[in-house]
Amino acid sequence: MNDVKVIEIKKSVFEDNDREADILRDELKRKGIYLLNLMSAPGSGKTTTLIQTINRLKDKIRIAVMEADIDSDVDAVKIQSATGVSSIQLHTGGMCHLDAGMTRQGIDAVVGKFDLIILENVGNLVCPAEFDTGAVRNAMILSVPEGDDKPLKYPLMFSVCDVVVINKIDVLPYFDFDLEKCKEYIRMRNPKAIVLPVCAKTGEGIDAFADWLLAEVRTWQNK
Repeated sequence: MNDVKVIEIKKSVFEDNDREADILRDELKRKGIYLLNLMSAPGSGKTTTLIQTINRLKDKIRIAVMEADIDSDVDAVKIQSATGVSSIQLHTGGMCHLDAGMTRQGIDAVVGKFDLIILENVGNLVCPAEFDTGAVRNAMILSVPEGDDKPLKYPLMFSVCDVVVINKIDVLPYFDFDLEKCKEYIRMRNPKAIVLPVCAKTGEGIDAFADWLLAEVRTWQNK
């Protein structure tokens, strides 16, 4: 019986993407641009958190936002109207994530000079975690109504994120959400992850996230 050649397509796709992501990261470093990949499930409050954060930083650094969605431009319009910063919409054509190539297309379409570009990835706790976008850091938002057990159910997402923002802490009294237990679960997946409890609606805790991001941008540019 003849041997059949087997091609591991998934492995090849990830390896090709990783190479492209490294190239993109190097290019952004030379230009002094810091790229943050922000992920979460739908409805976690990504856009509201971004608005609060950007309004604290926009007078200190130049910021642009890339909004990724399967369709619509709702978030891009909302960001631009609420903050005044440059915002573009990326349509994925049904795909549930962005990879390095898609991210590059978005960056190429951003007009102007920026210190920080924030990619608000497609709302999904699975696919976006699998693909390196070329970002300097990955961040994610977990909202209280989603439950404190999400790090156990979606291990890869929490493993690849440098920062976990726990949003909607104003509703903690109304949900069976143990904040300390959630922090423990996150550290099981990623001992180095920074955990920041916030309320995007009221602004509570947002300063800590904004301060972290500003320090990251400054460090990246001064390396």
